[in-house]
Amino acid sequence: MLTPPRTVVRREAGLYALERALQRRGFRQVAGADEAGRGACAGPLVAAAAVLPEGRRGEIDGLADSKLLTPASRERVYAEVVDRALAYAVVVIPAEEVDARGLHVCNLAAMRRALASLTTRPEYVLTDGFGVDGLGVPGLAVWKGDRVAACVAAASVLAKVTRDRLMVELDGVFPAYGFAEHKGYITPEHTAALREHGPCREHRFSYVNVAAISGRDGRPPRARRPSHPGPDEPMERSWASGGTVGVALGEQPRPPAPVGEDVAMEGGVR
Repeated sequence: MLTPPRTVVRREAGLYALERALQRRGFRQVAGADEAGRGACAGPLVAAAAVLPEGRRGEIDGLADSKLLTPASRERVYAEVVDRALAYAVVVIPAEEVDARGLHVCNLAAMRRALASLTTRPEYVLTDGFGVDGLGVPGLAVWKGDRVAACVAAASVLAKVTRDRLMVELDGVFPAYGFAEHKGYITPEHTAALREHGPCREHRFSYVNVAAISGRDGRPPRARRPSHPGPDEPMERSWASGGTVGVALGEQPRPPAPVGEDVAMEGGVR
């Protein structure tokens, strides 16, 4: 039995080289998945998945890791991805789910849910940094995948733009925190607002900086979360993300993550 020749994809070959190599091997529909908001201590975690068309139709001008794009460029690329993608899906995990289940569990569950929600079934899956099992198709976790694979970069733009829009909406509900500017990440301004006003319902109470300011270190996340909405906050919230909202069931909670654990993965860029 002959062993098929090894495929070598060099980083300098460009953003589309990995997908093209997989397609030459017979994996026509290659999906990418990524998330936004791991390092934030407020707001939702958002995951997205996308399948781009083969050939020139799938080559989007300016597509890159969302953290390397300006807000205006991200919006333009977002529109192109939505227009051209064979399929895409977005999953929003609220802050209270991150507290209850743990960051890493929610991250994997969200990417799994986004991939499972694609209307075009992928034949191969590329994920940014973390492998996602239980998909029923082969896959590969790619370090800095949003800078290596076009479909992962497309997913990163979908997730980032969706989350940024949600944080701007939350800024209108909780104007004291500056969510529209820092998007829930830790900045001196955000820390000062936390100290002055205390956390709101959109903060992640399982993160050490929020727990410390709430004065309830060591208690379970659900015990730290406010039980009633503020005077200007609606009793129920519906995210207008244009995609799937929720978290996959059957996940087990993990210990809470310290704040800033994944800022390096977000590039430290808001």
